[in-house]
Amino acid sequence: MTDQQSNTEAAAQEDAQAESVPAESVQAASSVDPNAPVLLQVLPSLVTGGVERGAVDVGVAAANAGFRSLVASEGGPMVRELIRAGVEHIELPLASKNIFTMRRNAERLTEILQRENVAIVHARSRAPAWSAYWASRKTGTPFMTTFHATYNFNNPLKRYYNSVMTRGDRVICISEHVRRHILQNYECDRAALRVIHRGIDIERFDPEKVSAERVIRLADRWRLPDGVPVVMLPGRLTRWKGQLLLIRALARLKNGPVRCLLVGSAQKRDAYQREVEALAEKLGVDGSVHIVGDCDDMPAALKLADIVVSASTDPEGFGRVAVEGQAMGRLVIAPSHGAAPEQITPGTNGWLFEPGNVEQLTQCLDEALALKAEDRERLHAAGIENARSNFTKLTMCEATLSLYNELLSAPPVRSAA
Repeated sequence: MTDQQSNTEAAAQEDAQAESVPAESVQAASSVDPNAPVLLQVLPSLVTGGVERGAVDVGVAAANAGFRSLVASEGGPMVRELIRAGVEHIELPLASKNIFTMRRNAERLTEILQRENVAIVHARSRAPAWSAYWASRKTGTPFMTTFHATYNFNNPLKRYYNSVMTRGDRVICISEHVRRHILQNYECDRAALRVIHRGIDIERFDPEKVSAERVIRLADRWRLPDGVPVVMLPGRLTRWKGQLLLIRALARLKNGPVRCLLVGSAQKRDAYQREVEALAEKLGVDGSVHIVGDCDDMPAALKLADIVVSASTDPEGFGRVAVEGQAMGRLVIAPSHGAAPEQITPGTNGWLFEPGNVEQLTQCLDEALALKAEDRERLHAAGIENARSNFTKLTMCEATLSLYNELLSAPPVRSAA
């Protein structure tokens, strides 16, 4: 079978799935003002992750602010959250990178933009962004994107594929780091770029609202001894998240012993998990390092920790580990690349170390473990203040809604001939 035949058959299967959910099956919200401006966000799916969380948070905020709020995706568990909040969901095979399906999605989106009188289409990922871009230019609908990550590229074609995220009439950069990356690597309208940091739910990540029972439940599940400091690295078990680097640092600690919890799914990366376990055994810290998998109560997990570490070897577009740790009043350590320097002021609310530098990470851990009680409390308070002042879901949503209103009042976009 040729690649073209394979692509055509895959597209046909995806089209058939989409056809089984006609456009009229949009799940409608009740009591929506028929004259309200219509917002449509597009993304691959609504399973889990930062892109998905941002789409849900903004979709709900838009509905509450008087928009008619629509989200198009392949679906997933988070759809229920949208529907409960009065946000409408349209099911389309938007996760597909098959060019035939992307073109067909563009046709479907064109129909939706016209039928629903969409005022703004907001894309959050590259494949659906191309479909939305083609549809928006055909209909003259204002087009926005959120640039969520510093996408890799190793050839001109991949750079071109990524470039759709810079083609918005407005482009949200989730950090100054992402904004610099765009300016260094893509031709774009500088004036269209806006930095809106990702925000966390400070009602959920609030140490005062996490009961002792929730923390004890996790401590019992993970069989943690009393009185031993807990170092936690939240993040899926994948090489670039830096679990191996942290294990090497633990083996060099002067201020031990500690318990290290690696919290996150291996997502079938069994070979890498075995490598992590083998390194811990080789360095003699296997009794202290525990791979605990996914956690259904991250606020309680973070409250259980004494030190929260991000050790990513690649720069992150934002990365929530440091801010969520700060919000829960924990000591936080992160590498000095990506957006971490925008979240952490060394000596004030955490530590930064040179990316990949095991000696510096070890030094940060030793300093954190050796803190006097009053210094620890000072950093705890400063971290909470930083998270609540600069990185909340409310701040992110208000800034995004302001940008929607700015775009609505801008000159109309001319449709393609």
